[in-house]
Parts: sequence; C-alpha cells; structure tokens
Amino acid sequence: MLCVATPSNVSALHDNVLSALGTAVVSGTYAAGEVITLEGVSAQHGVSRSVVREAIRVLESMGMVASRRRVGITIQPAANWNVFDPRLIRWRLDSGDRAAQLVSLSELRRGFEPVAAALAAERANPHQCRIMAAAVSDMAVHGRDGDLAAYLQADKIFHQTLLEASGNEMFRALNAVVSEILAGRTHHGMMPDSPNPAAIALHDEVARAVRLRDPAGAERAMRAIIDEAAAAVAEESGSD
Repeated sequence: MLCVATPSNVSALHDNVLSALGTAVVSGTYAAGEVITLEGVSAQHGVSRSVVREAIRVLESMGMVASRRRVGITIQPAANWNVFDPRLIRWRLDSGDRAAQLVSLSELRRGFEPVAAALAAERANPHQCRIMAAAVSDMAVHGRDGDLAAYLQADKIFHQTLLEASGNEMFRALNAVVSEILAGRTHHGMMPDSPNPAAIALHDEVARAVRLRDPAGAERAMRAIIDEAAAAVAEESGSD
C-alpha cells in the first residue's frame, strides 16, 4: 500500500532529521571540516533528499554547515555557530557538558536579565505586573506539589513577561534563549524534586519591586535569582 506523505508527516521528518544532524554536529560525531552528502544523510535516516536539503538549509542559516556545489556539506567550527539560536542551545544541552553549558548561559543571563528587571520596574504596565504576580503564585503552588512541568511553565511566563515589560525589543527577543535555559535544567534532571523556596521568594521580590517601581531592588533580586540557579546547577552536577 502506497504511503502518502502529508504536510504533518513531512514536517515531523524534517524536525527529526534536523535534530539528529544538529545533535551530531554539536556532539562532535561530525567533526569540523568533515564533509557529508545529501545522499549519505538521506540513506542513513531513510528520508528523501528534499527533507535532508531543508534540514541542511536550516543548519546553514545557523552557521553550522556550509554547502558548496561539487564539494558537499562541510561541518563548520563552533566559532561560526549562532549560539543564540534556541535550537542550538537545546542540542548542546542534550549532547555535551550540560553543567558547563548552563554556566555559560548563566553568565549570559547576568549580562541582561538584571538590567531588564530594572527597566521593567520603570516601564511595566499593571497587566504585566499582575501576570508576574500570578506566575509567582503558581510557582509556589506547583513547587509545593512537586509538579516540575507546571512549575517550569509558570517560571517561563514570569521571565517572558519580565523581558516584555522591559520595553526593550532586544531583551524581548532573548525570551526563547531564557526559556531553553529554564527547560534545560528541568529536562536534564538539574532541578531539585522540590524547587527551592528561596528561589520562589526571590521571584516574588522581583515582581514586588517591579510593581513598586524600584529598579535597584528589581535588579538586585534578579541577579540573586541567576546566582541561585547557577549554584544549584553546580551542586546538582557535583552530586552526579
């Protein structure tokens, strides 16, 4: 019986091949300078060349490969990669030294989230303040229940709203990066079974400082959130 490819099936095949290739590159399975071909990847994954071609185009846009006629597809060195791409962050957390990657990402967060929190304290509207307060409340409830998936969702909403409330489009564009960082801790077992109440209290402190128009307080509490998360990751990785 002939299997007819549907748009959803094609999309799933594309995503699977893209993820497999991306993970192979970041893990070093494909080394920098190595050349692969459409035919080889197609045969390896049992998909059409058109599916592989679309995946390669995405990787090329991320700086991970370079496609040249009569040469093939050349794996690019890590220095060429778009390290801010959320997909690349996810693959690196899936493949390499997760603790080292999360430390690097924590250093990135220190560079913009405390500033975003200070700006939010100057610019947030009442609706954004309510969303942040509700997110903290949800974090407290789900933290007590040990529902890490629901806790993660509330945590994502909190940080997304904070970045939006900063009123800075550059900070807002980093929301997907922060979401992948938060998800990476949860999905790779680097979150405690019961989230730290002190971390939740710090989120509440940020929300309150934003609501009270206290930029210095918001910035200080946000920096403490990032420091707490980095210390927790170091502790979890050290206990493995």
